Amino acid sequence: MDIAGFTLAALLLLLTPGPTNTLLAIAGGARGFKASSPLIAAEIGGYLMTITPVALFAATLLSDQPLVGSALKLGSAAWVLFLAVQLWGLPADGLLAQGSAGFVTFRRVFVTTVLNPKALIIGLVFMPHGAPQIVLPYLALFSAIVVLVASFWLTAGATLLRAARHSHPTLVYRCAATILLGFSTMLAGSSLGLI
Repeated sequence: MDIAGFTLAALLLLLTPGPTNTLLAIAGGARGFKASSPLIAAEIGGYLMTITPVALFAATLLSDQPLVGSALKLGSAAWVLFLAVQLWGLPADGLLAQGSAGFVTFRRVFVTTVLNPKALIIGLVFMPHGAPQIVLPYLALFSAIVVLVASFWLTAGATLLRAARHSHPTLVYRCAATILLGFSTMLAGSSLGLI
């Protein structure tokens, strides 16, 4: 895939709502863009933790072993389900902003991104495979795309969710938990061949 095709494909895939983007939007709504911006580094680190070894070493192994991919999807589904349950239980009183700010941590964004199936898609399908001099420029470009898309989701949360959080605090976090539950169900269904 050439640079232009890679850029467009990565941009469209990363813009798609998913567990990491949901967490970023929640953080933006709870803390605002500036206070949440360190989470961008967590997302980049999480993606690179998965994509780099896949692109450099493991692409052939993973493409020849579909059970490994299914197991990774099941692990992702379990993690996203855990996040949904935790988010559903956040308090609806005046501590809500503090609860959601504490819920979306650097570590949670990192782990969620490591387990995000988008990372495998990017590593297996979009990213070139082989020597570091081939892969590294694409990883640098990908990191720049992540910064752009993560900034979008943080801004969306800071502008849209912040206003809604004050008027309907429980509804915002219950909707986000329901979205995460939907992602978990899709991942589990996909890994088991039901979807």
